[in-house]
Amino acid sequence: MSDVTYEVTDGVAWLTIDRPEARNALSKAVREGLFDGVHRFNADDEAKVLVLTGAGDKAFCAGGDLKEMNDVALQVPPPDFLPQLGRNIEVPKPTIAAVNGIAYGGGFLLAQQCDLVVAAEHARFAISEVKIGRGSPWAAPLSWLIPPRVALKILLTGDPIGAAEAQGYGLVNDMVPAEELRAHTQKLAERIAANAPLSVLAAKKTAYLSASHTRAEAYDLAEDIWEPVYTSKDAQEGPLSFREKRAPVWQGI
Repeated sequence: MSDVTYEVTDGVAWLTIDRPEARNALSKAVREGLFDGVHRFNADDEAKVLVLTGAGDKAFCAGGDLKEMNDVALQVPPPDFLPQLGRNIEVPKPTIAAVNGIAYGGGFLLAQQCDLVVAAEHARFAISEVKIGRGSPWAAPLSWLIPPRVALKILLTGDPIGAAEAQGYGLVNDMVPAEELRAHTQKLAERIAANAPLSVLAAKKTAYLSASHTRAEAYDLAEDIWEPVYTSKDAQEGPLSFREKRAPVWQGI
């Protein structure tokens, strides 16, 4: 995968945009590498959680490659322009963005569409499209992630916000010193990976129900999502391992 690397450590897949000289901008090679990496993660039974990050300490991803966009006179990006998790590529397993610097435009998109976000203290976030005459239809879910007036300010000004401000709005789960970002994210991912796999998958599905359904519909759909978990072998293994005072051995069945 050109300009994108994939490695698995203790059940955690790290998908890294490795183009620090261009602030990890989304060139064609990067976009293709991200698609390949996400497909690889989906098919990788050893990888329980995906972490998306950028190489270096200045940029998670600066967004689209503006020089490349200008070269091809890009107008409306095609549906498969880059992977949008939960939109043009489904990722049932949990995802975490480890934001190690600026996350602007398409970089904001990538962080927003991960399930959790861990940010270095110097990270900055912006939907900067209004400053360059581009569009951000992918920001449609933003107003259910954060208060609508905050979303409007981010969208209308294009101004960056820092990691602490983003955490205050709920865009960031954890903020840590830059030198602790990888270790902290790895430990968080390992805690998730250690849990019962069927329960983790169902929990993720449940969390996203409220975005598109009424409360009553969400309850009914959640019952359907969780029934296979209740009837699984793992649902018996959990209480049994507690009774026998040992660590559970999850089978995912």
